[in-house]
Amino acid sequence: MYRKDNPHQLKFENFYLPFGGHLRSDNRWVILAGQIPWQQIEEAYGELFSEDNGCPAKSARMALGALLIKERLGTTDRETVEQITENPYLQYFLGLMEYQDVPPFDHSMMTYFRKRFDKDMLADINESIITKATGCDEDNDSGNSNNDNDVMNRNGDNEQSAPNQGKMIVDATCTPADIAYPTDLSLLNEAREKSEEIIDAMHEPFTGIRRKPRTYRQKARKSYLAVAKQKKPGYKKVRKAIGQQLKYLKRNLGHIDSMAEQGLLIYLDKRLYRLLLVIRELYRQQLWMYENSTHSIPDRIVSIYQPHVRPIVRGKAKSKVEFGAKVSISLVDGFSFVEKIGWDAYNESCDLIKQIKSYHNRFGFYPESAHVDKIYRTKENRRFCKKHGIRLSGPPLGRPAGDTELLKEQKKLQRQDECVRNAVEGKFGQSKRRFSLALIMTKLAHTSEVSIMVSFIVMNLEKILSGIVSFLFFVLYWLSVRPGRHRHDRIISSWQTTGVAA
Repeated sequence: MYRKDNPHQLKFENFYLPFGGHLRSDNRWVILAGQIPWQQIEEAYGELFSEDNGCPAKSARMALGALLIKERLGTTDRETVEQITENPYLQYFLGLMEYQDVPPFDHSMMTYFRKRFDKDMLADINESIITKATGCDEDNDSGNSNNDNDVMNRNGDNEQSAPNQGKMIVDATCTPADIAYPTDLSLLNEAREKSEEIIDAMHEPFTGIRRKPRTYRQKARKSYLAVAKQKKPGYKKVRKAIGQQLKYLKRNLGHIDSMAEQGLLIYLDKRLYRLLLVIRELYRQQLWMYENSTHSIPDRIVSIYQPHVRPIVRGKAKSKVEFGAKVSISLVDGFSFVEKIGWDAYNESCDLIKQIKSYHNRFGFYPESAHVDKIYRTKENRRFCKKHGIRLSGPPLGRPAGDTELLKEQKKLQRQDECVRNAVEGKFGQSKRRFSLALIMTKLAHTSEVSIMVSFIVMNLEKILSGIVSFLFFVLYWLSVRPGRHRHDRIISSWQTTGVAA
């Protein structure tokens, strides 16, 4: 069951503090609370619940606010709840009416909060926050009205009458998951140990009645450690050890099949049954790679606990292969839009046309220029950009210009484009150094996608907050020079009601 909150934004002066005083209007959490469209989130979030049945759920503001607080502070779920309990500003941010010294929810609820949102809902929230901060609602409305009068060309595309405006920066990165570096030998050893645990669970009700199947777990462990403890084992030793582990795992899976025919699968819980399915697929992949003397196979499993994680070949100096989700974003005026989150390796150049069309849907016109790296400069993308009057960064096709002055101008423009494109690299650095995208700690594919989306929402909120704080210093200086013209609290209150950032 879900009960909708009061649609009106809670004022900071109405927040009750039992120990006296009042909240500061220029506090960062008070300012950020005014930048988030809580009512829109409330309506979308409430559709997930029944209005009559079940225990009342936590509000959308509390659910999303807790995820934003966790990401911005860089804390664990348990520490996030402790911070909320101790800080009245965080409680105001969550929509509470007064300060309370007891936790508003248990830390285990953070997992359910992540499961209740999805990346599409969070993408809409992200765009709403950016729209509110930039104040481009009217621009979008006018842009949409212009679209109604667009002329259809012979390909069925709309010819936009509005001139191209703005710069769009596009790039992709990998968000590594929290898994150990996978090797064939370590994966097979772990799968073998879990298959032994499955056999033990299926045999437990018949302990003392039937004889448990023999697994040779001690010999298997000893043969694994004999190679794993070596600093640099040779290729032949590793291959021999892999073959041994494959035989042990095949024997265990045969025992599990025999016990399953006797109806003993009912004694496995959900976790073990899921592991059994993953182990069977892992054995199939490893056996095929062993027989064909290769280390590559489609949809390769690199973690039995996170089977959705795939190896992403990036070709970076630090690590050529990363294991996690691949994220494509577009950067416009310093604000990040997550265009795609994929667990399989893909060529990001295929998404450029879709990203440009998304830019057109958001703002009502195409960008003046698209700043990308070399992989995006395909013939198809160049053809699309030329058709819509978009300048694609990078050197043009063909031989260099024979004119010296023209060649100098082209190189100067290319250097300027590279300087512009550095902004998206800085955004990735911020996401991985300041926030949690350097190591995704969530285990499920759904919750990992939510964590990625929340990180980019928080980064956009940080940009909004930095603009407001910079403007605040200017206002304070202006008031000190010309006192008595305006009140400081009145200016801050106007920011909260209008939601306009500097």
